[in-house]
Amino acid sequence: MQIKKILVPLAALLVAVAGYRAYGWPGLALVAGGLVMWVLLHFTRMLQVLKRAANRPVGHVSSAVMLHSKLAAGQSLLHVIALTQSLGLLQSPKDIQPERFRWTDTSQSSVLCVFQGGKLQSWELTRPPTEADAKQGDESALAP
Repeated sequence: MQIKKILVPLAALLVAVAGYRAYGWPGLALVAGGLVMWVLLHFTRMLQVLKRAANRPVGHVSSAVMLHSKLAAGQSLLHVIALTQSLGLLQSPKDIQPERFRWTDTSQSSVLCVFQGGKLQSWELTRPPTEADAKQGDESALAP
């Protein structure tokens, strides 16, 4: 994660220098225009994800089990919000790392995601006990 913070600006600088050396100021202007377009594409994607999430209840997901199956370590918080189309319900103190967000579906199954520095570290699926589980628990408690 830290290497991206160094490599992306370094690559942009190298492309800008190469553009200037090859074509002078018009080459530098072309590279700058390309970089601005790249930033605008990412900004537009972020706004679209947040606009969709604004129209849904906080912490709600259509299926917690499907969300659990689509998660992978290292995904960004923005990517998880795009998957759920909802902002997560903050479970940890505000602005304290690691951040914990919970998404719950209509069957009260929930996924708790732990983010460190905006990247998904771990997640846990919690399902409510069913009637069959309760009966099985009662039978095992009665057995000698």
